[in-house]
Formats: sequence, C-alpha cells, structure tokens
Amino acid sequence: MVGTLRDEDGLKSLGKVMRVLECFSTRDRALSLGEICVRTGFPKTTTHRLVASLRDVGLLDQDQERDRYRLGLKLFGLGNTVLANMDLHREARPFIDQLTRLSGHSVHLAVFDGRQAVVIHRADPHPEGSPVVFIEAAPAHCTGVGKAILAFQPSDMLSQLAALGALVRYTDTTITDPARLAVHLAETRDRGWSVDEGEHQPGLRCVGAPIRDQSGRVFAAISVSAPNRELPQSRVMAAAKLVLHAAQAISVALGWRG
Repeated sequence: MVGTLRDEDGLKSLGKVMRVLECFSTRDRALSLGEICVRTGFPKTTTHRLVASLRDVGLLDQDQERDRYRLGLKLFGLGNTVLANMDLHREARPFIDQLTRLSGHSVHLAVFDGRQAVVIHRADPHPEGSPVVFIEAAPAHCTGVGKAILAFQPSDMLSQLAALGALVRYTDTTITDPARLAVHLAETRDRGWSVDEGEHQPGLRCVGAPIRDQSGRVFAAISVSAPNRELPQSRVMAAAKLVLHAAQAISVALGWRG
C-alpha cells in the first residue's frame, strides 16, 4: 500500500514537472516565476520548488537577472537523441529533400503528441532560410500538418482538445468552433489532404498530408508552406499531389502496406 502511494505521488510530481515545461514555447521563450504560477495554477511555493529542481538538473536555465527562466540546453540534447533514434526522421529525409526541390516551398515534418503537432524537421529551398532541423510545437487545429493528423484521429479527440482550451484563435481565419471544425476535418479526411488558409500565420498557405505507421495509424504528417502569392489557389491541387506522394512514400518506407 505504501509503495502504491509513493508511485502515485511520483506520477503526480512528474505531471507537475511537465506542466511547468509546457509553459514555454517559441513565442514564450522566457517566463518569470509569477508567469509560470499563473500558467500552471500551482501555488508560488510549489512552483518555486519545481523550477529550482528543474534548474538544478539542467532542464531550465535562469538568466543573469535571475528573475526569468528558459528551457535548458539539456532538453536540446535529449531532443536530438530522440530525433537520431526516430525511424520517421531517418526514413523521411530523402522524401523531404525531394519534395523541397520539386515544390520550391518550405517543407515541414511533424508528429502528434496527443495535443499538438510537433515539428521535428524543416527544409527550406532558399539557402538564407531557417535551419533545416529544429523542434517546434504547432497547433493541431489550424496548421497544415496538424489538420492532416487531426482529421484521422478518433472521433473524441476534437472534443478533448476543445475541453483543454487548445482551439485557440491565431488569425481571422482560424476555425475555433468545434462543430464547424469537425465538418472541416471530415472534408479533409474525405479528400486525403489538408489546407491551412492563413489560419495560423496571416498570408501563409500550407498543404499537408497524413503519414501512417506500419499498422496504418496516422501519427505524423508532412506539408509544404509558402506565402499566398507564391502558392496561389490555382496551384494548391498540384502541391497536394506532391505532398500526398511524399506522405505515401514515407508511410511505405515505415512498413505501411495499405
């Protein structure tokens, strides 16, 4: 009985640690103790204890002013280890490079973590573009990769995201109403590919397609994205064909025989 209680306490502590780490994003790179308190809902004493422990083991860094925190470099090292051991990252690389050349647009590869799409690879056709490898969270309900994954999840996934407050509005075109989004995702599922019409970033169009594992489960997606002027509506179908081909080739490389 004592062992069971200790196990439960340990799981609760791990859950609290994750809630602290998930406060940070590419938009919120540095946070004060007070901001972390507000985002987690934890008392200040609990938050201070968690933050201090995470700092001591290198999962958080504290800046020179000692009043703001950032994710620590140890997480970067762990993330690189994950990528190096991930079959998807390894098998998808040649198809990402090919799609980047053929489309002339930026390509994103993402996996689903149960709440959001986590972009694990980006390739840019322009040498002055972003680094080709990075990790970034992308909303599932309003990005090309996110919707390509979300459309093929169990029917209760959308209601779970809505209950968690994940259907955030980013632009005027973001779909935040669950009923309307369900219809949109059904259309996405029927045609087999997704489109983001400036729903996450204004003026940016993305076309995505789902990637399946050996069992046929959709767990990842690939997309091309570009400003509307470079990827007009008249070229969306051509882009979709390229993305679908790449997604299916990656799925086959992972063992899918559907």
